[in-house]
Amino acid sequence: MLIKICLAVAIAAGLFAAGLSFVKVKEKIITIMAERDSERTQKEAAQKELAETKTKLDTTTKELTKTKEELTTTKDNLEKETAKATAQEKRANTLAEELTKTKQDRDDAQADLAAWKALGIPVNQIKKLIADLKETQDKLEALTAEKKILEREFVRTQNELAKYLPDYRPPRLPENLNGKILVVDPKWDFVVLNVGGKQGVKEDGELLVNRAGRLVAKLKIKSVQEDRSIANVMPGWKLGDVMEGDQVFP
Repeated sequence: MLIKICLAVAIAAGLFAAGLSFVKVKEKIITIMAERDSERTQKEAAQKELAETKTKLDTTTKELTKTKEELTTTKDNLEKETAKATAQEKRANTLAEELTKTKQDRDDAQADLAAWKALGIPVNQIKKLIADLKETQDKLEALTAEKKILEREFVRTQNELAKYLPDYRPPRLPENLNGKILVVDPKWDFVVLNVGGKQGVKEDGELLVNRAGRLVAKLKIKSVQEDRSIANVMPGWKLGDVMEGDQVFP
């Protein structure tokens, strides 16, 4: 009988302990479930907030891209308008200068007209007077050119006649004359020089040929052009072969 009572007490104690453990486990489970539900709620809220933030970020990115495009377009338009304004300002300045010049030309023309009127010359005769003046100037230039030709011929004739005088001496050439031989004809012993009448060369003038500080030959001018002349190598003065590039001087 005692054994049964002890057994019953043990069973009751076990049942009590099991019930107590169940209660504690249930409370723990309830706490865990509550925490899980809280974390789930927080996670869902965070995911929702993240989605909203991502949507706002996409919207902001699109607006930023659009703003950049509008800024680029505005910058291009600004540059175009600036260039257009610069061109217009330049044209305006040019037109202002042309207008000033036109006014000055007009004033000069009016002053000239007033001067002609003061001289008592009719306007319809001014054109004829200008044409006559130009014709006279052309004739004067032609006579001047002819005079120069006659003067050269006179000097040449004087030189030709002077050859027959007992005290004949070759015409003097400018002391600073410095030329170069362009062409050499060894067969006929004549050369072409790069100096002529413009530099003061005269027919029958004499020049020395120099190469590297050494006397090579002596020349006598036979024909003179504006910037060229032809000369013969003088017999007895040829100390070496004359070559293109040799220097010549009086």
